[in-house]
Order: sequence, then C-alpha cells, then structure tokens
Amino acid sequence: MKVAVPVLAPILRSDTQGRLLAAILAAPDEEHTITALAAQAGTSLPTAIREVDRAEAAQVVTSRRLGNTRLVKANPANPLYGPYRDIILATYGPPAVIGEEFTPIKGIKHLYLFGSWAARYQGEPGRAPNDIDVLVVGTPNRDQVYEAAERAERRLGLPVQAAIRSLSQWNDTDDPFITEIRSRPLVSLRDESPS
Repeated sequence: MKVAVPVLAPILRSDTQGRLLAAILAAPDEEHTITALAAQAGTSLPTAIREVDRAEAAQVVTSRRLGNTRLVKANPANPLYGPYRDIILATYGPPAVIGEEFTPIKGIKHLYLFGSWAARYQGEPGRAPNDIDVLVVGTPNRDQVYEAAERAERRLGLPVQAAIRSLSQWNDTDDPFITEIRSRPLVSLRDESPS
C-alpha cells in the first residue's frame, strides 16, 4: 500500500513517522516505550517498531532494553539533532507540546487545535501553517492559558494563538465563531465530560 506524502512535512516518509518523532523530540530527556509511542501516534506496534528502528539507524534516537521493554529517547549527540528537532516540532509537535504546556491548567474541559495547522495535520492540502490556533473550552485562569501559549510558542518556533470559550459558548450552535470552528478540522487534545 502506497502511503500519501505528508502534507505538513513532505520531506518525511509518512505522518506516522512525524508523529512518532514529535512524541520523542517534544520530550527529549524522557524515555518512551514503543507501546506508548504507538498509541500516541495512532499506529500499530509493528509500524512503531519499524519507525523507531529507522530513526535509531539514522541516529536520531537511541534505545535501551529494560527487561522486555525497549525504551527510546532523543539523541542530542547527533550533529543534526537541532535542525531535526526544529522541523519535527514545527510540523508535528503541536499536539505534544500544547498538550504538555496546557495539561497543568485547571478548568479546561476541552482543548482543541484548529485552523490551518489542524487542517494540514489531518491531510488537507494547502499552504504551510504560519501559526497554531488553540481553542480552550472551560473556565481556566486566563493568565495561565496565555503563559502556556507563550511557552509553547517558544518551543515550537511558531506563534500560538489561544482562544478561550466557556462550555455554554462551545455548545451555542448560533455562535458564528464556534460554528466555523466545528465545520473545519479539529484535533482534540483533551475531551473531558463536564463534572
């Protein structure tokens, strides 16, 4: 089966490769199990193993065994580590980075990426995104949201625009902004039931 060329980063072999590398390079000091990487990338374990093997052969990552578990982490000793990381984080990194930066914020019921980046991530052709649009639904502390967006922006190298809406605004079918967002590709990073 022929895999489509990734819209976000045509220099990569596949979206799966980009998603796996993003999970690793977004947290370069952490070790990741291949099972966790497969789940994060939405792929099968054999595919994740093949991609990790290729990345290790290219010295982008290193791995070690702990019993039957293979632990994978970024390889900053590779002379191309910086450029690889910049490309991967700017293209496939937003879910990992935004998720990590916004997770500690209380009061978020739903967290979505939307706009041109979400469209490219879901395979919709178009120009390369020049920013990352984040929709925060709930009652978070606004300062914490904007601080998280600034930290994510520094890590990703792209502007991060955060919009905050209450749960009632999100459920308002007459709101033009919400209607437009719901009609376009969304990438869900957190989806909690109201408590």
